[in-house]
Amino acid sequence: MKSMLKIWLVILIGAAIGVLIKQDSGYILLAAGTYSIEMSLTLFVLMLGLVFVALYLLIRLWVHTYRLPSTIHHWHQKRRANRAQTAMTRGLLDMSEGHWQNAEKRLMQHAPNSETALLNYLAAARAAQQQGAQDRRDSYIQLAHAEMPSANIAVSLTQAELQIADHQLEQALATLQHLHEVAPKHVYVLRLLRDLYEQLEDWEHLLGLIPALRRRKVESATALDKLEQTTRQAILKQAALRNTTNQLTETWAAQPRAWQQNIVLLHDYIGYVQAQNNHAEAETLLYNACRQRWQPELLALYGQLDSPQPGKHLKQLETYLPAHSTDPDLLLALGRLSLRAKLWGKARDYLETCVGQPQPPLDAYRELGRLLEHMGERDTALQHYRRALLTHKNPISLPDDIGQTAMLALQQPATQKSARHGASHA
Repeated sequence: MKSMLKIWLVILIGAAIGVLIKQDSGYILLAAGTYSIEMSLTLFVLMLGLVFVALYLLIRLWVHTYRLPSTIHHWHQKRRANRAQTAMTRGLLDMSEGHWQNAEKRLMQHAPNSETALLNYLAAARAAQQQGAQDRRDSYIQLAHAEMPSANIAVSLTQAELQIADHQLEQALATLQHLHEVAPKHVYVLRLLRDLYEQLEDWEHLLGLIPALRRRKVESATALDKLEQTTRQAILKQAALRNTTNQLTETWAAQPRAWQQNIVLLHDYIGYVQAQNNHAEAETLLYNACRQRWQPELLALYGQLDSPQPGKHLKQLETYLPAHSTDPDLLLALGRLSLRAKLWGKARDYLETCVGQPQPPLDAYRELGRLLEHMGERDTALQHYRRALLTHKNPISLPDDIGQTAMLALQQPATQKSARHGASHA
């Protein structure tokens, strides 16, 4: 539409000029000394236009000639960029199809000429990784760093991911720690560092990382609470495995007060104290914990205390009976303490009451069966052992006549043999 308007405008202007010339063509007189030139205005305008066009063409020719080397250079550069883009596309397709060697070759073939050379190097590093060529992978990572220093985070993240995939955990840790110093708020860096600390079982550093995970909301608050509990449990376990009382005590004392009241962590700590045969301290911890609030999870440990005064512990624990007379964990702990105090009748009463509850602990059947077996009641003991197996399992249902079917199968040949023997006598 615009082109048509321009054409019509030129035609109108030409027509207007033609009309003016027809009405009064006019003339031009040029004089210089003894020479003079006279011509019509129309001819002068035409000659002036031709001179202008000639000068314009000469100037354009000179400009194009001057710019010719630069134009050729840009043309070659664009051509190389197009070829590099095509090679990258084909290389990425080869990677998606698992042709790692071809992908690496195509990605690196025109990488220096690519407008996205950084992506070429990173993709080539992944292709080399898949071929087990760590040296080439690392060289491509270095080329990526040199290509765009401002993309240090992206390149280092790729390097860390490749190192983790290749089980080079120590190298990956160094890369991620450097990244954490450079970008302490980067969520993906924090997530990778968290996973790596877990793999390396570096619980102390993981515990120090958790506040940053909370601030950046890397995971939900519930998931981070669970992670912190697991981490603190692992730290306690490591301290216990060193098998030194001071190490375990110091590790526990370093826990915040809120975590010292955590039932899971407290349960683990008391168990480790018992394993070190420090039953007096374990009993104190249990008594104080249960006195503050009802914690049936700790009662199993209470029943396993190996101390010279089991009767004392039994009396302390019996103070909870009026309020929790049907609690199976409490009854099991009372039964065990009665066994340690050699109060066989009381132990039997507590254990029988325990197994009579809707969901008794499996250990209650075992303790009662063991007690009855030592008291000479083997049949009753076997019944409790059997109840323990059937109560806590899902046995496959069997037909009631399974034994009868087997007996009929055994008796049938004998019946047929007797019939044949009678027929021969007849």
